[in-house]
Amino acid sequence: MDLRAGAATARVLPDLGGAVAELRVAGIDLLRPAPDGTGDPLACGCFPLIPYANRIANGAFAFAGEEYWLPRNFGDHPHSLHGLGWQRPWQVEMQGGDELLLTHVHDGGPGWPWRYQATQRIRLFPDRIVLTLTLANHGTTPMPAGLGFHPYFPLDEETRLSFEAAAVWLVDDTLLPVGNAPAEALGDWSSPRAVRGETLIDNCYAGWSGAAAIEQGAVQLSLTSGGADWLHVYRPPGESYFCLEPVTHMPDALNRDAPMPVLAPGDSVALTMALGWSGI
Repeated sequence: MDLRAGAATARVLPDLGGAVAELRVAGIDLLRPAPDGTGDPLACGCFPLIPYANRIANGAFAFAGEEYWLPRNFGDHPHSLHGLGWQRPWQVEMQGGDELLLTHVHDGGPGWPWRYQATQRIRLFPDRIVLTLTLANHGTTPMPAGLGFHPYFPLDEETRLSFEAAAVWLVDDTLLPVGNAPAEALGDWSSPRAVRGETLIDNCYAGWSGAAAIEQGAVQLSLTSGGADWLHVYRPPGESYFCLEPVTHMPDALNRDAPMPVLAPGDSVALTMALGWSGI
């Protein structure tokens, strides 16, 4: 499904995890474009993370005195990853020329033991795109609730990144957090810094200010979020993309002292991500 606002166009794939396949302005790709005909949301420009973000160790956790086990949903990776929404089709509730409203309903059972409804509203403007994700507890007991967005940005030698955060979580060989460190431990992002590098970064930053700036040559991008106190940075070595993921909790939060928000029956939580551009 295509959206247009001025020189900006976006293509959304509701059946493929509600993913944004591409975001283009005046012929310039601002998100990594998906290959034609892809069936993999991980190949798209952005997808929603719901009802949790990042990893849950071994797919196991305890909540409210009960123990739960989730399927390991990412090949041979030992942990459950990114929730359900990215691997489920979303339904189109409303479509306009520059706006789209999608829903995803889960009735409990495999993947997540609680019933919920999620919505994703995508609004395109000539100078920005705004995505709003909501999650409502449709069950009869309290539910942990996590939200996030997983955008992929093009990366080359000119790409610069800056943001403010209080600390970064270091990880083990399976990418679970093992302890926090000063925010500059993996590079000082408080001023524009080259993103390309030869080491893996797959780490979550705590105390994120809610804003980040990306320089792509003459193109300036601003990423802002309402509702996210954490920013997950993913830079795989040797690739032509990187990710900045606004999220509401740290990886494996359900097994940590920094838990996810908890929704009472009927309550909901929301997360917004806005990406603006200039210099085009």
